[in-house]
Amino acid sequence: MSVSTLTEWLRERDDAALARLLGARPDLATPIPADTSVLATRAGSRASVARAAESLDTFTLAVLDALLLCDADTRPVTLAEVAAMLGTKVSRKSARQGVDTLVGLALAWGPESALSVAPSAREAAGMFPGGLGRRSAELDGRDLAAVLAELSEPERRVLATLAEGQPTGRSKDANTLVPLEQARTPVQQLLARGLLLRLDADTVELPRQVGLALRGANPMGQVKVSPPPVQTTGRTLSTVDSTAAGEAMELIRHTEALIALWSAEPPPVLRAGGLGVRDIRKLARELQADEVRCTLIAEIALGAGLVVATDTTSPQWVPTTQADVWLAATPPHRWATLAAAWLDLPRLPGLAGSKDLRDKVISPLSDELRRPLAPTARRRVLDALGEFEPGTGVDSTEELAGLLAWRAPRRGGRLRDELVFWTVREAQALGLVAFGTLTSPARILLEDGPALAAKRMAEAMPTPVDHVLVQADLTVVAPGPLEQALGHEINLVADVESAGGATVYRVSETSVRRALDAGRTSTDLHELFRTRSRTPIPQALTYMIDDVARRHGQLRGGAAMSFLRCDDEALLAEVAASAAGTRLELRKIAPGVLVSPVPLADVLEELRTAGFAPSAEDADGRLMDLRPSGLRAQARQRPKTSGLPKPASPEQLADLVSSMRAGDKAAGTRRGRTVALAGGRGADTSETLALLQEAVTNGRNVYIGYVDAHGTASQRVIEPVRVGAGVLEGLDSTRSETHRFALHRITSVSLVED
Repeated sequence: MSVSTLTEWLRERDDAALARLLGARPDLATPIPADTSVLATRAGSRASVARAAESLDTFTLAVLDALLLCDADTRPVTLAEVAAMLGTKVSRKSARQGVDTLVGLALAWGPESALSVAPSAREAAGMFPGGLGRRSAELDGRDLAAVLAELSEPERRVLATLAEGQPTGRSKDANTLVPLEQARTPVQQLLARGLLLRLDADTVELPRQVGLALRGANPMGQVKVSPPPVQTTGRTLSTVDSTAAGEAMELIRHTEALIALWSAEPPPVLRAGGLGVRDIRKLARELQADEVRCTLIAEIALGAGLVVATDTTSPQWVPTTQADVWLAATPPHRWATLAAAWLDLPRLPGLAGSKDLRDKVISPLSDELRRPLAPTARRRVLDALGEFEPGTGVDSTEELAGLLAWRAPRRGGRLRDELVFWTVREAQALGLVAFGTLTSPARILLEDGPALAAKRMAEAMPTPVDHVLVQADLTVVAPGPLEQALGHEINLVADVESAGGATVYRVSETSVRRALDAGRTSTDLHELFRTRSRTPIPQALTYMIDDVARRHGQLRGGAAMSFLRCDDEALLAEVAASAAGTRLELRKIAPGVLVSPVPLADVLEELRTAGFAPSAEDADGRLMDLRPSGLRAQARQRPKTSGLPKPASPEQLADLVSSMRAGDKAAGTRRGRTVALAGGRGADTSETLALLQEAVTNGRNVYIGYVDAHGTASQRVIEPVRVGAGVLEGLDSTRSETHRFALHRITSVSLVED
């Protein structure tokens, strides 16, 4: 027996089927549909059909096209007709499975003998379902096989080309229509025969009847029933995770460098927003990385709340106070913070450097990179990688993009394939993907969150080492990640020369002076290298430390605004007589003492620029570290973003279905005496109470209109049990459950007629 409308078909579905429908198409459940007729109206709307079609794979979309080519939007069609339209290379079983998928989503309905689709499906499917053009009334009833047999070879080639792909083509010969005897080109001849339709002066269309005749047993051409194959390679999981851990450590190092650089020299925010070309290039030089990677690091730092644009007259990109918290954390937790921020980042770093619709280059950190659905696309790619066994990776990102394109060809728009490449590239930089496979920390991050992912990454990262190897050429080799305290001291006294599995530092006079400025003494530095180096200390390093320390601190400054003191009167006189001394307004107040009205930090900087090597001391004569800690801005509260909405629970879906069932019952109920809305001010309370009490006394059911706390209106048939204290308690007959309804939210009450 055929079902004439979607509403009738939905009413016949069981509760489990409706719950599955609402779970698969969540837009149908918001706001809560009053009854099944409202659900059917939404399910058949163009926007909802188009949204549901985005989740369909290539084959299921072909089945939907086949239904439309059979005109299932205007008349019921059979499964046999749909299978015939799909062609002989598609089995009846596959056709039935495709139809079942569409029926489960309410994109099609009815039994196999009378299948229908909503009229809006034709709009959502596009102009040419199955790559076939529109029908031509002129060709109805004509023997196309005989007509095609009479065509010349050039004419057949034109038709074959249009039949294999899209049914439209451009030709200058479509400019004018001429009789067949005057036609000189294949296109003009086909137009004259009615085998092509002229759309405009440059465009022709192949009529559907001709396309079907040319395609023969496969009216829709080559239908892709199965997803394309993806070549994979297996590796040991420990190799994958250790490789990813190396990338994670490099990411942490680069983020630290960005924070340090922007603390000292924060780049300006462009007038249109974002980071300028010169600043991203400068960052690339400092990090010794390409601009694509630097853009990614800056975007992640922004997403993690480590940097922010200041709200000043001349805004700058400045690290936040949250950056100090991040720097104090352990490497695994630092990585987890960055990885979680990238996963939920509502932006596309891969777009940076491309041009927008106005042909302007899109800058890093600009609003043009904002894409709210980016987290959804990111998780979709990672979930696809997660379907393979741990340690098994795809050999080609192109094949992965092809697989995802088959699964959802309408999702992602023009950036569909680029999103896959960007996601894989960025996930590799974050240590979430290695050798084309999802790493163990990445799987845990997706399922359990950053806290547990950090623990797994800690197991994958190499154990921190407590020693270094000092070389004769004044380089210091760290054979692995250094313990946090040791790493801080080595970074203070040496500069990174090359990073990787083993980091190479170089000690220079400048780096030694930096350590002395920070309050370290020559004894401290000798002790550091003596106790932490597994190789003998070269004499050149000992001499360098002693030589720099001997010159360092001979000239000491204090605040008066500031003062300088020195036992060497000749050196003090030289400083006072220098151009820097004149600018600092130095004057002698006692033997070996100069004072200045300039702050001490500025005095020291000016003298160091002039070639002197002063140091600062406190009230007790101890060396002080006056280096600026870097600019900081207050971290802002970041909104919780997630690309994927939280799916409804089975209990919530059951409540939705029950609410609709109640609405259906209420819609079919005969109503008697009614207390309705009065002048828009709500129902009369005394009349409402009287009618409800009468129903309780006589055991009568009532039909109520109700608006809940969220403003959602519904209708229920209730068996009243008790009325009092501003509340109606009644039995909902659809669920056999007692519910409480606030009287002031009841908009109407009617007695139910038997």
